[in-house]
Amino acid sequence: MKINKFSPLLLAAAILVSVFPAFSQGDTFSDVNVLYSFDLPDVKWKMTTKPSATSPNVEYVYGDRFDGHLEVRKLTVAKDAVLTDVVRNEEQKLQFRPGFVAGREENFSGRLKGAIYNFEYVAAGRSMSGRFYFLRANDNTVYLIRFSGQKDPLRLLRNQTDSIARTFGVK
Repeated sequence: MKINKFSPLLLAAAILVSVFPAFSQGDTFSDVNVLYSFDLPDVKWKMTTKPSATSPNVEYVYGDRFDGHLEVRKLTVAKDAVLTDVVRNEEQKLQFRPGFVAGREENFSGRLKGAIYNFEYVAAGRSMSGRFYFLRANDNTVYLIRFSGQKDPLRLLRNQTDSIARTFGVK
């Protein structure tokens, strides 16, 4: 008798567990003006800059710009360019930010292979960090996915930044 008494409760719990992940699902970014797409793991990511025929850049924020900011840029590089040199070139631009502290470079693999570059800096009196993904699409094209935000909130989003970069692909 006890089993019958709890079965409706177990059924309700099973339904909630199976339905709940659907509410936290993100979205897929794809646009006719760009040759790439990626999955957003959380609906909290909101587009702030939409790509156009003249500007293929897209930008998203995670709630507030200081919590998480995402930019996608397409870099045209020399055919024989080494990815480490592309990363160093970007680092030279970053070193003039107040409080800049270079981080380490890591290898990365998703739909596209590449590298990750981490760093810290100060903006508006806040400790900030950046996590840049350099993804090689072909011999002449590297996509740069820039994540920046306050140090602690961005660290909490690391699984999402990795997920976005892993799902980033060229059409």
